[in-house]
Formats: sequence, C-alpha cells, structure tokens
Amino acid sequence: MLEEFSCKISPPFVSKGCDRELGLESTLEELPMYNFQVEIDCTGKDVAHFLEKYPLLPGAILVEQGNFIGMISRRRLLEFLIRPYGQELFVQESLEILYSYARTTILLLPDTTSILTAMQLSLKRSPELLAEPVVVQTASGSYRLLDVQELNIIAWQIQGIENLVRYERSQAQMIQNDKMASLGRLVDGIAHEILDPVGFIWGNLTYVSNYSQDLLKLIAAYDQELADAPKSITNLKEEIEFDFLEKDLSQSLASIRTGAERLKKLVTSLQNFCHIDEIYPKPVDLHASLDNIVLLINSRLQGEIEIRKNYGHLPPVYCFMGQLNQVLMNILSEAVDTLLNEAVKQQLLHLEATNITHKARIEITTEVISQEASKPNTPDSRWVSIRIADNGPGMSQEVQQQIMECFSLEKRADKETSLAVSYRIIIARHGGKLNLRSQLGAGTEFQILLPLV
Repeated sequence: MLEEFSCKISPPFVSKGCDRELGLESTLEELPMYNFQVEIDCTGKDVAHFLEKYPLLPGAILVEQGNFIGMISRRRLLEFLIRPYGQELFVQESLEILYSYARTTILLLPDTTSILTAMQLSLKRSPELLAEPVVVQTASGSYRLLDVQELNIIAWQIQGIENLVRYERSQAQMIQNDKMASLGRLVDGIAHEILDPVGFIWGNLTYVSNYSQDLLKLIAAYDQELADAPKSITNLKEEIEFDFLEKDLSQSLASIRTGAERLKKLVTSLQNFCHIDEIYPKPVDLHASLDNIVLLINSRLQGEIEIRKNYGHLPPVYCFMGQLNQVLMNILSEAVDTLLNEAVKQQLLHLEATNITHKARIEITTEVISQEASKPNTPDSRWVSIRIADNGPGMSQEVQQQIMECFSLEKRADKETSLAVSYRIIIARHGGKLNLRSQLGAGTEFQILLPLV
C-alpha cells in the first residue's frame, strides 16, 4: 500500500493506555492515543487516503525529516476538500501549503498533564478550535494525537467520580459533625454534673475550715483550764497524734481547696472547648480561650515543656468560639507532639541531660498589628495576631511544601489533616490568614491572623 505514494508516511497505530482504573489524578499517558506521522512534503491526497481507511484517526502529525512541525486535523483537511473546486486546488498541494493555509493553533501538552486539567485547557480554546485534537508529547519526545471527544467523555466520567467522592465526603462530614455536636452536648452535660458536686465541696470548705478552727480553739481552751488532764485523754491525744493533726488539718483543707479549684477550672475549660457555635460569630476573649486550651493539654506536657505567654492588649474578637478553639488545640497539639517526639529521639540516641542545650518551650504571643492596604487610598487593615512558636527541630522545605499543599482548597487529599481543617476554619469561616514559618534547627511558628472588625 505504501508503495503507491512517493512521500514517507508512517502507518497509523493506537497506543494503549494503562489497564488500571482512571481516577481523579489520572494523566494523559493513561489514555489511548493515535500516532500517525506524515512528512510535510506529502500531498493532501496521500493523507486523505489514510483518513478514509482509518475513520477514527483525528488527524495527522506533521514532521520534517523526523522533527515535529505541527498537526493538521481531519476536519481541517476535509474543509479544504469540500470547498468549491477544492479537490482540483488542494488535493495535489503539499501538506506544508495546506498547513500554512489552516493557520490553526495547536494545544500541545505533556503526557503528565492530568486529564481534568487537559479538559479545562481544551475548553478554554476559541469556539472554532474546540473540536481540534490535542497533541500530546510523551516522555520519550515523541508526539501523539488525542481525540478531544474521547478526552471530554473520560473527563466527564472522572468528574462524576469526583462529585460522588465529594458527596460521600460531605455525608461523612455531616455525620462526623453531628457526632461531634452530640459528643459536645454529652461532655457539656457531664461537665455540668461534675460541677455540681464540686460546687458542694467548694461551698462547704469555708464552713469546714471555720468549724475546725473553732474546735481547735475549744480544745486549746480545755487544755488551758484543765492543766492536769485525765490520763485517758492524754493517751488519746498521743494515739491520734494530736499535735501533728493540729498542724496538718489546715494544710489538708488548703489542699482540698486547691484541688477543687483546679477541677472547677478544668471542667469549665472543657465546657468552653465543647462550645457549640451558633449561626453568627460572637465576641470572644482570646486570652481566656488560650488559657483554657493550655489547661486541657497540661497533662501532656509532662513537666518537660515550658509554656510562655506574651499576651498583648486585645479587644474582644468576633469569631466562632468552638471552631477557633479547635484550631488552637490543633496547632498547640502539633507543637507538643513535635517537642515530645524530639525528646524521645534524644533519649533513643542516648543523649545525656547535660548535652541538651535548651528546655523544650512553646511561646504564645498575641498582639494587634497593622498591614498596609493592597489598594491605594485605602486605610491600613488591622488584625489580631496569635503566634504559636516552638524551639523544636523545625521543618524541612519538603515537609513545609506538603503542609502548604494540604492548605490548598484545590487539593484532593484522601484524608484531611488537622492543619488542613484549621486552615479552612481560619480562611473560610473567619476571613483570616494562617501563616507558617519554619527552619531546620530554628523551630516552627504558626501565625493566626483574624480581621479586627
């Protein structure tokens, strides 16, 4: 068949895609594509013969001595042939002439381009180019043709999968939100039940302390009036160690008071953390929220981590208290985990305490800052800044890049991290900003910026 033509034409073939199922991250290399290369000195008649023989071919890849020149589609070539006197004028013309007449814009993409991205780029072309095939460059440097209809069909199927995944995730998120709301109400009820007996203890401690002091005064008065106390009373005092009891009673009552006060603060902090937000934001004391979170994670510090608070003067900030508490808990827990993991790593490396140059520390700094307006003749914006910094090992550029990718709203992650959830709460719900700064050996700092309205 090829001997009929004086020009060089490679027989067309279809490259097979991958056998695995296509997903949201599938690329063009996984799709079947057409390879039909024609030297540019061939005529339109030569190519028309192959297009007639292979009706699924979307066009031809034009090469000159093996080098890629361009692409002419089946539709463009047929447009020349169906014009008045088209066959007489164009059939014997070389593809170089026809290609110059076509003046088409080629969409050239690497085979690593995702299918969804390729579809979006294809649909952004001008209307007269929407039906033109896409030229795909492979990793080996060769070129293939991708039928835009096949691309669109597969892309719409993938988008259907994506919509299904989003629906399932939204359903799972709704179930999780309902579960967390129910858990919050349950914890709030339990905390309320705990506060009642704590209130009884706290309310009666003052009376018990006064009663005990009065009884000790009465015993002292008896001792003063009865200089020669009966031997049975003297033996009883020795048996119950009255002198020690008299000194220790006040200390025991003070310890009970301290314990009841700590329990009351802990339960109150738990109630505040489980706060269920309403539809509209409300003014919140951020310092009280931070103190509550620090109190809740205090048991994890194990005396190895120091918390430093550098609180500035902050006005009440309108926000969703429950969601903001979750963000603060996530970031502080991330810092605590980093420092505790570093401490364990040091122990595994058999480092002595004398070799540790600094104590693990988390520093919380709050202040009101101003940022220059992005538009001229606009007043500077004012923000409430919450910086949570640790003196841990810091993060590499790769780890920071992964975190920034999980911050991206376009990222399709299989499982959202706590930092990604925090980012969405700050950005979407509060119109704020969440910044990350880290350097190996110099610690990590997260900065929360909330607009001051």
